[in-house]
Amino acid sequence: MSVAILIITHAKVGDALLETADKMLGGLPLQVKVLPIPLDCEPDNACDEAESVIQDMDQGDGILVLTDMYGSTPSNVASQLLKYEQLNVITGINLPMLIRVLNYPRLNLEELTLKAISGGNDGIIQCKKRGSK
Repeated sequence: MSVAILIITHAKVGDALLETADKMLGGLPLQVKVLPIPLDCEPDNACDEAESVIQDMDQGDGILVLTDMYGSTPSNVASQLLKYEQLNVITGINLPMLIRVLNYPRLNLEELTLKAISGGNDGIIQCKKRGSK
């Protein structure tokens, strides 16, 4: 068994990230599902749907929820899931974060959570102009 990954984002953001990661890696080494939250959603319905999804995904090793913008409806839905013991939520998903997580499929929930944070942070770099130091 391994940690499952649930991506909760606005509209199709999660689908695009997952499709890109899948093509870059040539497959997904972890169970991953995307829960898109429409801009006009009813938050209570989205919370119910998220709970149903994690109950289907849970294999006993925990679930790492990756969501987009802190304070938005997707992150608020994800935060409602924190009542589950073996579940962590990380906001600010980006492609480097997702790739990092998928490159460490054997880590436990706590270790994978730290990898997600480091992947997201390390993937944010200001590109320098040519000739600048």
